[in-house]
Amino acid sequence: MTDTATPIDLAHAATETAPGDDAARLRFYERLADAELFLLLEREAQGDKVDPKVFETEDGIFLLAFDREDRLADFAEGPAPYLALSGRVLAGMMAGQDLGLGVNLGVAPSSSLLPAEAIDWLAETLAQGPEEAEDHPLELTAPAHLPEALLTALDAKFATMAGRAKFAYLCGVRYHSGRRGHLLAFIQTVDGAEPALARAVNEALAFSGLEAGALDVAFFVASDPVAATLSRVGLRFDLPQAGPAPLTPRAAPGSDPGKPPILR
Repeated sequence: MTDTATPIDLAHAATETAPGDDAARLRFYERLADAELFLLLEREAQGDKVDPKVFETEDGIFLLAFDREDRLADFAEGPAPYLALSGRVLAGMMAGQDLGLGVNLGVAPSSSLLPAEAIDWLAETLAQGPEEAEDHPLELTAPAHLPEALLTALDAKFATMAGRAKFAYLCGVRYHSGRRGHLLAFIQTVDGAEPALARAVNEALAFSGLEAGALDVAFFVASDPVAATLSRVGLRFDLPQAGPAPLTPRAAPGSDPGKPPILR
């Protein structure tokens, strides 16, 4: 096992350094949701049904997940069946079943036990998707008075969205309706990636710790005249351009967020 710290390790360390920092705890849960996790199973998955290994303790019933395969093997003291899936899919599967989650238990500095209440909260937070709205920008301006926590959250979220768009501009906006706010405009979005990007922005806002925060999202091609205005007044975010994950569903259970495997 290497000593390279994972995003979950780093986020957990921040919560240990500042135990009273709510923003640090939120970032830990966001990194957990974004991560690919390896759920320890009792036996190999059969079709769309999986049989997680269950651990009963005085504090409740827990499933175990690890953010690296070698960490799972270290815990199991050898090869063991597992299911690879994102933290957000796992939270959705576990919600409402009175199940807690052990993360990297005993094999990493981020070793922790999350009670069932925390998993239910995470699933509920992730389920609160963006809302569609109809309005037309009248004026685009430089962004103003944006909390550093939001900018940091967007940077971290975009790091997980490789290949979904070329870049994005954050700017102030005034609409024909008179409403004012901030707009995050993605440029050259890959076909079909719009919902994932909108959810990513919504999650960044939710996990930034800002109350009553709002951020509009729009999508443009580089040839659109508004893109030139955005480049002059907006704060630019460059998204990683590594190849995106395959858009076609894999056969493995848990690979399609819309059809999560069934816990037995």
